[in-house]
Amino acid sequence: MKRQSLIFKAPLAVEIREEDCPDPQNGEVLVRTIASAISAGTEVLAYTGQIPSWMSLDETLPTLKGTFTFPFKYGYACVGEIIAIGAGVEETWLGRKVFAFNPHESAFITPLESLIPLPEGLSEEDLLFLPNMETVINFIQDGRPILGEQVVVFGLGMVGLLTTALLTRFPLHRIVALDRYPLRRKAALELGITAAFDPLSEDVLRGLRSILESLGYHSGADLVFEISGAPGALNQAVEITAYTGRIVVGSWYGRKPVALDLGGRFHRNRIHIISSQVSTIAPELSGRWTKARRLEMAVEALKWLRPSFWITHRFPLEHAAEAYQLLSEYPEEALQVILTYA
Repeated sequence: MKRQSLIFKAPLAVEIREEDCPDPQNGEVLVRTIASAISAGTEVLAYTGQIPSWMSLDETLPTLKGTFTFPFKYGYACVGEIIAIGAGVEETWLGRKVFAFNPHESAFITPLESLIPLPEGLSEEDLLFLPNMETVINFIQDGRPILGEQVVVFGLGMVGLLTTALLTRFPLHRIVALDRYPLRRKAALELGITAAFDPLSEDVLRGLRSILESLGYHSGADLVFEISGAPGALNQAVEITAYTGRIVVGSWYGRKPVALDLGGRFHRNRIHIISSQVSTIAPELSGRWTKARRLEMAVEALKWLRPSFWITHRFPLEHAAEAYQLLSEYPEEALQVILTYA
């Protein structure tokens, strides 16, 4: 059979290419894609050519082999239906809806063991948020929020919104968020957080401090999540972090340089900067936490939130170029963008 695959052809250029799709072999299944989600962070960096070409697409996902050297396939959030099975796979799998960490394409072959069945109580579109939710759980495990802390989130893209949503389930004293775009700040405020600021507004640090220092006996944020993708946010994070506070850096800046000012509050406040990336689990947790356990937790978190209400745009696969142009040129208009398949 034939399939249509999205190809990152060159910076700012994607195309839909027709390919042969092989038959499933022993232990494999053929999945017809229903929808796939676009990451407004990583994928826009890939689309605009801001990721080093030598870097591996993903060292942990067999579906993402190769590097960011154009042309390449990318994407890692597909939901589809099993329409054919290989030897050794029970027929009961035919017709089942599943999630796969797979690039954007209308059909694909994959080992059955790599798929996650659609859980009861979740829609196909809710399940598209699974990779981002797994990332969020990794961030929060690395940050380790503590009862009564003040937490600040820089960046309210989809990962930032999911992080903020999950933090609202903790008994924290305050949650404050920052993002350039009113649509994102509005979405965060609807979660019930204390305040949301534009990081580029005049006196934004003064506004942050006025909230974080209003307790009188405490100065600054205990925990900060920097997931904006904006290198300048790190210096703002250092400025508002309290003595011995933690900054979890989840942003991937790609080729963008980061000029970090370590000559001011950083040393005297003994601030901890923590690198967090979902491809691995922190060594102090990996004795008890596996990727399978973390994915299971991510599914449960999706059931709490059911985040498909944050999908603002749906583009047919053949109009994928418009989707990437929207996210690249008009990011203020979108929250989550997905591709749909006939």
